[in-house]
Amino acid sequence: MFNFVADHMYGLLDLSFWGYVFTVVVLMQVSLAAVTLYLHRDQAHQSIVLHPALRIFFRTVLWMTTAMVTREWVAVHRKHHAMCERDGDPHSPVVFGLSKVLLEGAELYQAEASIEDTIAKYSRGCPDDALEHFFMRFENLGITLTFFIYILLFGVPGIIVYSIQMLTIPLLAAGVINGLGHAKGYRNFESDDASTNLTPVAIIVAGEELHNNHHAFPTSAKFSFRPWEFDIGWMYITILKSVGLCTVRRTAPKPNLAAGPRMVDVETLQAVLLNRMNVLRDYTKQVTLPVLKTERLYAAGNELSGKARKLLISRPDMLDTGSLTNLQSLLEDHEALKLVHEYREKLMALWNQANVSNDALVADLKDWCNAAEASGVQALQEFSQGLRGYVMQPANS
Repeated sequence: MFNFVADHMYGLLDLSFWGYVFTVVVLMQVSLAAVTLYLHRDQAHQSIVLHPALRIFFRTVLWMTTAMVTREWVAVHRKHHAMCERDGDPHSPVVFGLSKVLLEGAELYQAEASIEDTIAKYSRGCPDDALEHFFMRFENLGITLTFFIYILLFGVPGIIVYSIQMLTIPLLAAGVINGLGHAKGYRNFESDDASTNLTPVAIIVAGEELHNNHHAFPTSAKFSFRPWEFDIGWMYITILKSVGLCTVRRTAPKPNLAAGPRMVDVETLQAVLLNRMNVLRDYTKQVTLPVLKTERLYAAGNELSGKARKLLISRPDMLDTGSLTNLQSLLEDHEALKLVHEYREKLMALWNQANVSNDALVADLKDWCNAAEASGVQALQEFSQGLRGYVMQPANS
């Protein structure tokens, strides 16, 4: 008996140390790919369409490594977007605190997934077939099978492999992305939430690290935006697409500009609304920062100089009380900054209005452009001229 145990200490595969390391990395990436490709991009936001066989594969992987079923994860995630950073958000650091989400992200997910109203309201379009019902009925069977399979293949080290596998989603997805992804990092877009990009090279959590980009364009299949950003999930999609296992439905819109300024019309409005995150980002680059530079706050030694850039770029509703006070002081001391800041707020108000007709919105956009061009601020005038050139992408593009 002792000889039998000793002979099978390292399982059927009998891997080397680096063989175990490689296996763990691959298994982690498979689980994370199942989340980002199937649950997130295919099911929750429907930005891609995976081949039916690949969907079954990923659903089985998730059942065996997380005990999650599609409708629950999708419902919780969709509610997160619908209620982001407000009471009702299932796992916001703004609501629960960063440490709570980091350390108990899986528990927060389970609590929300147990609410029948959440599942009923936010799980539309999720699979409701025999396989899904089997996974729901035997929820914990999958992870139990995985344990014995790992012991058989890897022997005693399989316990470590299994433990790491089981921690992958609760720690990296539920904790790091939902926690740090709304607290630390950089922002490409001033979305109406606290989402951040954790790193421009998003490979550890299958591309989900580019969280601010995702919140700016939730229905985009590609999370990377800047040239130096890399989304490994998009790399997977590109490979799967090349062999006919994936279809891309949507990516982030890119501004389409006419040869020159046009009269503001419904098409201008539609293009601006569709590209509002790009418009806001361009406003920062083309108007706010040039005017800030002209004001020479840094050279003047203004006590707010080190904070001016962030204060002016951030949405006021994302600033704390102290920052709002500093912003108000900064604007009172610099008329040009106050002017361009007010124009940015008026522009943002265009896409925040509800129950307003297209005709009224077109008139508001036209008035904004006319006033901007009469402001006497060159950067603002040039930006307005560029805004007039926005047109919709051709239907076949």
